[in-house]
Amino acid sequence: MYPEGIALIVGLQIGSGIFSSPGIVIANTKSVGASLIVWSLSGVLAWTGASSFAELGSAIPLNGGAQAYLSYAYGPLVSYLFAWTAIIALKPGGNAVISLIFAEYINRLFWSHSRDEVSPDDIPQWAIKLTAVGAVVVVTVICTVSRKLGSRAAVVFTTIKIVSLIAITVLGLIQLVRGKASTSFRQPLFEGTSRSPSSWSLALYSGLWAYDGWDQANYVGGEMTHPERNIPRAIHSSMAIVILTFMLANISYFVVLDMVTVSMSNTVALDFGRALFGPIGGMVFAFMVAFSCFGALNGSFFTTSRLIYAAGKEHFLPALFGRLHTSRQTPFNAALLQAFLTISFVVIGGGFRSLINFSVVASWAFYFLTVLGLIILRVKEPSLERPYKAWIITPITFCGVALFLLIMPIIAAPAEAIAVLGFVSAGIPVFYITRRNEQDRPRIFSWISSCWSRSWRRRLNEEGWESVEGDEPTEMLEGHLHS
Repeated sequence: MYPEGIALIVGLQIGSGIFSSPGIVIANTKSVGASLIVWSLSGVLAWTGASSFAELGSAIPLNGGAQAYLSYAYGPLVSYLFAWTAIIALKPGGNAVISLIFAEYINRLFWSHSRDEVSPDDIPQWAIKLTAVGAVVVVTVICTVSRKLGSRAAVVFTTIKIVSLIAITVLGLIQLVRGKASTSFRQPLFEGTSRSPSSWSLALYSGLWAYDGWDQANYVGGEMTHPERNIPRAIHSSMAIVILTFMLANISYFVVLDMVTVSMSNTVALDFGRALFGPIGGMVFAFMVAFSCFGALNGSFFTTSRLIYAAGKEHFLPALFGRLHTSRQTPFNAALLQAFLTISFVVIGGGFRSLINFSVVASWAFYFLTVLGLIILRVKEPSLERPYKAWIITPITFCGVALFLLIMPIIAAPAEAIAVLGFVSAGIPVFYITRRNEQDRPRIFSWISSCWSRSWRRRLNEEGWESVEGDEPTEMLEGHLHS
């Protein structure tokens, strides 16, 4: 299981982010050298997080990932707020980012046919958003028409994604060996580096979003023999592979493209292919990345609709979303909710770069609390059995940097920070309304819950929906925002 564990962790992290985030990182850091430092720092921070989550996974062997650990360390309210934020904000926001990346690549592909040179600013935002909404609608149909259609395409999409990244890395390194590097590598690497902490934090947000998926690394431990030895081996090996791969991909981008071109682009792979092979090369790379993004969107929708379905059955959300359609046996209502939320983020979310800031701030608030819980449990329960135990400096470093990343949005991204606070706070009354134990609810929430339940029960009795027991797992499994 050691090689399989490495493959799983690597596959979870390599997503659409490496094809879109480099432009945001260089735009904020202002130099190639600083950009590469951000990518390495993001990887090391993800590494410390994965190691910390691995300890929690071995000490608290429960389904649910961060949700289970938060419940164990802080109680049900914090755990619920994580699940609530994941369903209402994190997953839809992440899906909106992926759909916008797909839309930008498709539109650059289309507009490149009509003009010789197309700047990213030349593409109207309405065209990008309309394409993104169309992708969401198509994926929703795929996930609701058949229970297996969405999962069958995952292998093909993943293969294309990996092939694209390998091709970019190899071609860029060949150019470097041939001595044909762009101006990005012929000038001082740190010339013009930004000294603004807020700019560095925004760059880190984009780097961390590209590495997202490390928080599920602990899932490999359940099937491993000798987890105390094999979990750290799998995590350390896979994180080294991902960091090296991302660093080489970024070097390849800067070998072929100048710094200004990269900083202006959310579709850097298309510009990379176009610079090497002309319009045909741009088309090929754009198609490959767009195809892999569509696959990532498809996979995320498939898992997230099941997450919402499980939340409905467990009464974390209204029971309407925990019901399957009588003929298709798919979580139709859950998929519609997911589509509605994702489209809302696409339309009013402020664009690709703003949505990345929002997603990272929201997720890292709970990552910080989760790893802080590890430190608290070290003090409160020192005798708790831990098959794998990280060095104490690992969670301390993670919490220190995560705290910096959570403080900086007040200056660097205040709108996104306020939005995250609003989404999380909205979950508090919902938590009490949906509580099964009446004695734990404030009286006003018990009354609201009773009215809600009676209203939905009457409506559902008139329609062709039914709750199907025992056909799917109902644990609140934490899925990911992959990039």
